[in-house]
Amino acid sequence: MIVVTNNEGTPGVPETARLLREGAPALAAIEAGIRKVEIDETIRTVGRGGWPNLLGEVELDAAVMDGTTLRTGAVGALKGFLHPVSVARAVMERLPHVFLVGEGAARFAREIGAEAGDNLIPDSRRVWQAWFEKEVPEASKRNWAEAPLIDLCRHAVDPEVGHDTTVFIALDGKKEIAGAVSTSGWGWKYPGRLGDSPVIGAGMYADTRYGACACTGAGEMTIRAGTSRAVVLYMKMGMSVEAAVREAVEDMRRLKGGLINRVTIHAIDTKGNHKVVAVNGNPQNTYWLWQDGMTAPQSLPAEIIPISPITAKPSPSMIYGAKRREQA
Repeated sequence: MIVVTNNEGTPGVPETARLLREGAPALAAIEAGIRKVEIDETIRTVGRGGWPNLLGEVELDAAVMDGTTLRTGAVGALKGFLHPVSVARAVMERLPHVFLVGEGAARFAREIGAEAGDNLIPDSRRVWQAWFEKEVPEASKRNWAEAPLIDLCRHAVDPEVGHDTTVFIALDGKKEIAGAVSTSGWGWKYPGRLGDSPVIGAGMYADTRYGACACTGAGEMTIRAGTSRAVVLYMKMGMSVEAAVREAVEDMRRLKGGLINRVTIHAIDTKGNHKVVAVNGNPQNTYWLWQDGMTAPQSLPAEIIPISPITAKPSPSMIYGAKRREQA
């Protein structure tokens, strides 16, 4: 048995480890862990307490995947509910669909009786209001409902620097694999923006035959590279989990233009091996590991792999169409 999660999984990883130890299925164990992260207001990039979009609204994304059946469920831009991971699981179990977004996702959440709640905590509201007063032109303030947001999106200072989506991937006692992710997305994002978290194959993928992968950071990059599915496919081709992750990093080196920032790749295989690398990361990148036989989860450093230079400002280092140096 094994569970790997990123640092944002801190509030939930003990619960997931306990449930796996007691024989719970992987998906149930990681959903329970993520629910604890979603309700923890100190985790500012997931669930309640997550940073809002440009309009001051918290939009949540989540996805789950059962690696044995390859069934998935996902929600995007969900507003007004506390546990998007559970709504995503209900999509998988109760609908013929895979992905619901926006008002449709909220309607479904109401229909299943999901727990409603305001995810915009006072501190997030305060920070957003300070940004609004300082950065938004007076003309836009007077007509905020129809104000242009493109330039504000490109130049807004992102408050989430150094923080991420939460991702959980696990192998249970029956040798079945599952994955789940949850996020409030990019702080100060354009309304309706979806990152990689709810996009199966980009932000997360699980297959009991081979392994699982989940990513945090600049989801625009992993969507373009299909990173999580690629890692699992490389393992299917016979690569070790470490070699599969490194090959996915090489895929990222081919990305030109657009947003080039940081991505952390978390992967496990069917034998309980794992690999975590932080592409363009920093020495503070850590993750949690629990394996059968451990008394408690351990915090470990991710391997840092630079693939291109990133700028410090404006955070989060947006690069729109800039010329990139050729990658080896």
